[in-house]
Amino acid sequence: MFAMYDVIDEKAAQAKDKKAAIGPDIDLSSFTADPVEHAYLNDLTKLPAIDQQRIIQAGVDATETGRSGTYLQKDTSVVHAHSLQDGLEVLPIKRALKECDWIKDYYWKLVSVDADKYTAQAQLNLHDGYVIRALPGSKVIYPVQACLYIDKENLSQYVHNLIIAEEGSELHVITGCATASHLKRGLHVGISEFFIKKNAKLSFTMIHHWSEEMMVRPRSVAIVEEGGLFLNNYICMRPVKSLQMYPTTHLVGKGAVSRFYSLLVGSPGSELDVGGRIVLKAEDTRAEIIARAISNGGRIISRGDLIGEVTGVKAHLECRGLLLKGGLIHAIPELQGKVDGVEMSHEAAVGKIAQEEIQYLMSRGLAEDEATSTIVRGFLSVDIPGLPQQLKAEIERAVSMSEKELM
Repeated sequence: MFAMYDVIDEKAAQAKDKKAAIGPDIDLSSFTADPVEHAYLNDLTKLPAIDQQRIIQAGVDATETGRSGTYLQKDTSVVHAHSLQDGLEVLPIKRALKECDWIKDYYWKLVSVDADKYTAQAQLNLHDGYVIRALPGSKVIYPVQACLYIDKENLSQYVHNLIIAEEGSELHVITGCATASHLKRGLHVGISEFFIKKNAKLSFTMIHHWSEEMMVRPRSVAIVEEGGLFLNNYICMRPVKSLQMYPTTHLVGKGAVSRFYSLLVGSPGSELDVGGRIVLKAEDTRAEIIARAISNGGRIISRGDLIGEVTGVKAHLECRGLLLKGGLIHAIPELQGKVDGVEMSHEAAVGKIAQEEIQYLMSRGLAEDEATSTIVRGFLSVDIPGLPQQLKAEIERAVSMSEKELM
């Protein structure tokens, strides 16, 4: 069934630009991976109020208002997982591996187990993770929400997620990764594999809300079949010690489309190495990578790589960086056209807020801080087509919650 996926070499992708990567090589033995038991909750509003406040900042609502389903994992324990709509499955991956024969067609089919030490440990120390699946033809309009939450100090959390949009389906997922307010240090390793079948649509929005000493190593790959659409949105606007991620999407069917959008803020002490790669393997495929990065004293590498392997593909990459209070932004846009007839473009810019822009807004009655805030908000405003209103509202809320701290 998935013979075409055998050509995917994620070891090469993870090794790419290894020398240029920022952030430490993490000593995994300095963290504990021992299981942490938490009771299952049928009603998420029974969560402690302080936990509810933390997860809402990552886009996950304990009341489940305007949601089609929920998955919540606290440390190593699944505390809530269910679907609220016909045609949608939400279940823990450990349960799926025991009960669902079809899961073997997806598990570790896109990400290589031996891509690096993080993928290997995720296989050896799997705590859990989610399977979210839209059945053929189903339209899951309200977002499914998933949260990977860390409460135990110095825990290394290893999860594996599968997101599957079957043929002709429509699925919207908002996933929030967050830590308890008391937590200082921890490690999160998340393996995610996305399957977008023929004429299916998947939007996936990830909001990170970590503590300042967190180490984060996501590893994810997607495959999009004929006529499929994959929107991948990533928001990280809160302090984090070290983040390295390089999601890859393979467009393998005629007319497949993928778009990456990211909003990043590098706070003092933060090191973010974030990028994305889209490989256009079939005719009439389209790809777009749009990144907005702000350094508020942190260090950011913003990568983008578009690879056109057949004639007639179209792709565009745009990376814009804004230096507010020092730090570093290193934009690395790349295009690889491997045959005649590809249409690919990129633009990158890094700078600071122009004083004349601030003065103009001040002449209109704004204070200097208000003028700067207005410019920053405009910089972070990215129109993401194809999202339902509920997800647009969550992204706007994430930007608004981070804006005051940023300024």
